[in-house]
Amino acid sequence: MERSIFAALLGGLLGITALGGLAFVWGPPGPHQPPTPPPSRIVGEWRLLEPVTYENISIFPVVSSNSQDTSAFLTLEEGLATGEVIVRESGSENMVRGRDGSVVYVPQYNTGARVNQLVLINRSRRPLLLLAGELVSGGKQDRVIGKDRIVPVGAPALPLDVFCVEHGRWTGASQQFAAANTIVHPSVRERAAVDQKQEEVWDAVRGGTIAKERSSGPAPLLAPRMSAPSIQGAIDTDGRTEAYEKIYVSRAVGVPIDDFVEEVRRRFAAATSGLKDERVVGVVVAYSGEVAWSDIFASGDLFDHYWNKLLRSYTVEALARPTYRAVASRENAAEFLRHLNGHITEETDPGVYRWREITEGRLTQIELDALQPKTITLHRLLLHRTS
Repeated sequence: MERSIFAALLGGLLGITALGGLAFVWGPPGPHQPPTPPPSRIVGEWRLLEPVTYENISIFPVVSSNSQDTSAFLTLEEGLATGEVIVRESGSENMVRGRDGSVVYVPQYNTGARVNQLVLINRSRRPLLLLAGELVSGGKQDRVIGKDRIVPVGAPALPLDVFCVEHGRWTGASQQFAAANTIVHPSVRERAAVDQKQEEVWDAVRGGTIAKERSSGPAPLLAPRMSAPSIQGAIDTDGRTEAYEKIYVSRAVGVPIDDFVEEVRRRFAAATSGLKDERVVGVVVAYSGEVAWSDIFASGDLFDHYWNKLLRSYTVEALARPTYRAVASRENAAEFLRHLNGHITEETDPGVYRWREITEGRLTQIELDALQPKTITLHRLLLHRTS
């Protein structure tokens, strides 16, 4: 009898211990532990291919067999082209929705246009995806989007934070903006998306690159083919205005940008043509052996939509940097697929999107999660900051 009672007590104590152990394993993490990333962003869903190299650029394709359905989202280029999205200068007039859903322009008095703010309205039946670095042309100055975000269906006119990339012009026949089919190159995009300072954006435009030259080691094989003076001469052809898009015109900067782009495009297409049950969803980009940048999307369709614009932006950055005798390793590129553990800043529009920035040393990771119709990470940017 005593043994039975002792056995029961011992069993109860073991049961409590086991439950305590389970509680320790499955309980919520303490304050000192980083949050666990949601399943949609597991690194194991991505596979890194061998690099596509040309001159001083190496582009590692990122592929996945788990491409999400992103057809529910509208891109800025599509929306501006069809008129479903309207972007205008702020201050001179206000955009409001009429009772029938149409857009009504209400004049604003004693106000004026603002360099770092535009007004956007989404008239489509799909949420609008905006990426930091996308260029809109028109109005009084060309601007770039400052942050990744989603504009929901039926939202009121949105004050949109932007950065000017056209230093000098402040006139325009139309208040409205059009798609420029351009994403600014990484140096400018870093200043807009991470530093968020207008003067530094202008400096990056004028200088071409904000990457520092190597202070030690062998001298570069080739100097930058797109120098700061040639960029300055291209964007300041009339002596009064600096237009960013002139950088992309080969004749303006004296560099065959289109030839460079087409050669990388051809090599990239050949390297990714034999995929089975996988899609290219992103890239990791290195310059002369230094891994610098990555853009990864939730689907192959989204990547395909942005690829041409991204490739041209990577090319401008490559031409603005010197060429060294080095090629980035696959191991170093794979570091850009891991999730950072560091300081986290978040912004959320409940039920619409969550924007997250994680900083670890010189690395910065920016993610945009759509919260409807289900939670997925639409875009993930990871970069090695130059300052």
